[in-house]
Parts: sequence; structure tokens; C-alpha cells
Amino acid sequence: MTPEITVAELAEKLASADPFVLLDVREPWEVARVKINDARVIVKPMSELAQRGLEALPDAARDSDANLYVLCHHGVRSANVTDWLASQGWTNVFSVAGGIDDYAQRIDREVGTY
Repeated sequence: MTPEITVAELAEKLASADPFVLLDVREPWEVARVKINDARVIVKPMSELAQRGLEALPDAARDSDANLYVLCHHGVRSANVTDWLASQGWTNVFSVAGGIDDYAQRIDREVGTY
């Protein structure tokens, strides 16, 4: 079963000063339309991760013990990436259930939808 956090839990984490990485695995055209503005967000499309594997991970996400939350549009790609990272030894990786679409609808409508 994929480890997940809710968009409400993500909002709490974003409101905190806690260190973590929010890995956005959507494609660049998606991020250009809708995004969460926070310094802890790092965009790395799933397509690039699929091509290059772990070497495509940004430095901040390479620590297998770091708190890592994975975000996509609806939660399917993020669940796949979360499962893959967990299978590679990441211990604190969680998919954001419902993705940025659910976040925009429940937490911050100004983020927008597509």
C-alpha cells in the first residue's frame, strides 16, 4: 500500500518551517499552469525520472531518510513515484493523495485547476 498524506496534512507542512522536499512530478507545461509557490517545491517530471532513474533526482531528494512528499495532478503518478522510491530504500516518502487538483479545491482555490 502506498504511503500517503492528505492535502490538509500537506497544507500544515507548508505552513510550518519544517524541512522537507515537495517533489512535483508533473510535466513542465502542467507546472506552468498551476503550482504551489514554496521554496521546498522541486519540479522533476516523472518522464525524466523514468528515463534517468535515481540520477535524475535533485540533490535535496537524494537523501533516502529525508522527508519527501510527491505531488502530481490527481495522485496517480505521485503514487507510482512514491512506490518506486520506497522500493529503492527511501523511508520517509509519501504521495499527496488527490494531487494538486485536490489541494486547489480543498485548500487554496487561488492555485487554480486545469
